[in-house]
Amino acid sequence: MALNGHQRDVEATDEDETPTKQLRSMKEKPGCLTNEPNNETTTAGGSASSDRRTSNSTARRRNDSLKKSRPPFPWFGMDIGGTLVKLVYFEPKDITAEEEQEEVENLKSIRRYLTSNTAYGKTGIRDVHLELQDLTLCGRTGNLHFIRFPTHDLPAFLQMGRNKHFSSLHTTLCATGGGAYKFETDFRLMADLQLQKLDELDCLIRGVLYIDSVVSSGPSECYYFENPTDPEHCVQRPYTLENPYPLLLVNIGSGVSILAVYSETVYKRVTGTSLGGGTFLGLCCLLTGCSTFEEALEMASQGESTRVDKLVRDIYGGDYERFGLPGWAVASSFGNMMSKEKRESVSKEDLARATLVTITNNIGSITRMCALNENIERVVFVGNFLRVNTLSMKLLAYAMDYWSKGQLKALFLQHEGYFGAVGALLELLNPS
Repeated sequence: MALNGHQRDVEATDEDETPTKQLRSMKEKPGCLTNEPNNETTTAGGSASSDRRTSNSTARRRNDSLKKSRPPFPWFGMDIGGTLVKLVYFEPKDITAEEEQEEVENLKSIRRYLTSNTAYGKTGIRDVHLELQDLTLCGRTGNLHFIRFPTHDLPAFLQMGRNKHFSSLHTTLCATGGGAYKFETDFRLMADLQLQKLDELDCLIRGVLYIDSVVSSGPSECYYFENPTDPEHCVQRPYTLENPYPLLLVNIGSGVSILAVYSETVYKRVTGTSLGGGTFLGLCCLLTGCSTFEEALEMASQGESTRVDKLVRDIYGGDYERFGLPGWAVASSFGNMMSKEKRESVSKEDLARATLVTITNNIGSITRMCALNENIERVVFVGNFLRVNTLSMKLLAYAMDYWSKGQLKALFLQHEGYFGAVGALLELLNPS
């Protein structure tokens, strides 16, 4: 039995005050990705001058080592999914006058194009609200930008790279996701680029842990919904993802993968389902005639799924008390559509809402079973299916809380679908 999607219509409100997040130290690996401070404390007395000389010498050696180990600009990471391509771009903000003079025009052109626009063509979007400023990567300070576009528009992206002579700056691009394999030949033939193909689950986990560790101000990266079973008092609250292990990581993209994560390097894929964000959009296109994810969500927000689904009360006339099933729970998704009369009475918005509830309930049910089997109480949901999709997030929070009797907490992350691309960028800068 599942939730009917009618319990969670009240929009959550953001918490006004977010406590400062304590940074979790990143695991040190060979390479240039560090969180070391730039200044060092000197000892008092006559040895201070000697210590400063030693410290300065050590700092120079470290800076020289960083310069030799870091790749040339531009720095990108890509995640090529079945529905969306996610791109993260590091924009250096500490370019010296000497560097600017030596910088080739191709590099300037790429930086100007990516940072001076928020839309690229008809479908490319830079998510400005997700931008992370003043990050230090490989000894350089800059901003991290988050860009997405539909996978079917990848040829246009490759043509742009060719026009801007990207291959004169880089011959290899770090990429993850199934598209890194599917489109490898296209990258080589259309843009003269080789792809360094990376495992998407490795990149996902690495990206999640990194972003959570560096977001220390502004809205908390991780959050949950307080009082998810009470629509009138449901509010969004920040959550500090300290000592997170073990956790269940549910990645909802075109399909769904569920991972049990026991440490930064120890995890396993527990299971998954083919019924994910791609299923939702595909069915909505068929049933309603919509063409975009945003359009499908807008229709779903205005619909009523209980006109489409058959509920427990439609069968029992009320609750099924013996097994504790409330009358409002879904007994059969789309079950009312067996009736010609009811088919003629539902709207496209109702069908979109029922599709969203069906997909979300299925993900929640599988996730709960995995959490029970793995004995894990903390569940983190990520993926682009959750982008601007408060309906599904609140429904998942409700389902986890209600059916587990408060034992499972559903957690969500601000950067949703970009973690794989972040992991790919980190691999470029600091090969594992």
